[in-house]
Amino acid sequence: MPGPRIASYLFAAFAVLLVLHFHLLAAVFAGLAVHVLTVKLARRLPVTWARWAHEIALAVIAVLVISGFIGAVLGLWSFLIAKGGMGALISTVADTLEKLRLFLPPSVADALPDTVEDLREPLAQMLREHGQKISTVGIKGFKTLAHVLLGLVVGGMTALYQFDGSDNRPPLAAALHSRAKALTDAFDKVVFAQVKISALNTILTAIYLLVALPLFDIHLPLLTVIIPLTFIVGLLPVIGNLISNTVIVMVSLGVSPGVAVASLIFLVVIHKLEYFTNARIVGGEVQARAWELLCAMLIMEAVFGVAGLVAAPVAYAWMKSEMKARCLI
Repeated sequence: MPGPRIASYLFAAFAVLLVLHFHLLAAVFAGLAVHVLTVKLARRLPVTWARWAHEIALAVIAVLVISGFIGAVLGLWSFLIAKGGMGALISTVADTLEKLRLFLPPSVADALPDTVEDLREPLAQMLREHGQKISTVGIKGFKTLAHVLLGLVVGGMTALYQFDGSDNRPPLAAALHSRAKALTDAFDKVVFAQVKISALNTILTAIYLLVALPLFDIHLPLLTVIIPLTFIVGLLPVIGNLISNTVIVMVSLGVSPGVAVASLIFLVVIHKLEYFTNARIVGGEVQARAWELLCAMLIMEAVFGVAGLVAAPVAYAWMKSEMKARCLI
């Protein structure tokens, strides 16, 4: 029936706008991740099990997946705030900026703080002047965390109904279910492809930092922070690479300008290779070329900001799968 199908497309478009406008993307992605992973694991359950045993096992899997995500986030947070974690990395970057003053023109160098204390005082003044705004940001952070936790729970609950065996749905409900199924498939393909790309990038970066540089008796500090950070931020398309590249070059600059140049050249070569790998992995999964994904990311970033940039690969893959299903392309 075209009526329910058109209505489901309108509902889907409206839902996307709501998610991006009200900053619910993190919650939606958390729920989709739990849903997809739970369904993947549940499909490995023996089909000979009784229905009640299957339902109990599915519930246990959902709880374990949710607990795993929460544990991973808490573990990551503990790692970042631990001694030698992100605090040490930030201090290293600050020290590098201080050394950089020696190589900058006087007009530029005078604009940089002389010491860490000189940097700390403006920050303290900013905290005093904008305390209310910062408190609001903190409240928004807690609100986002609550949204993510709810998203995890909702994702687990929807996975429980994935195997209810009910195919007798009203027309609109059936059409909405088809839209949701296409979304989860697109998320599955894009996100897990991005995990592969980030893992490849992290492995190559680790080889450079742990093998190539030590061969020349060059040892960068804080590798136990830089390498995990490379994988984590690499899960974000494009912007993640910019973050990790900046960190590596800044830490390399703290060793010597020559090491910084070598690191920059290596990263450029790696990301040229990653460009074609991205086109092969992500493009192969969603049947889209790299330039298509980049255009989608550019447009959605211009309209919705960083959230649009992150959502673009999934949204484009979802849209293209729907168009292919209707034989429009």
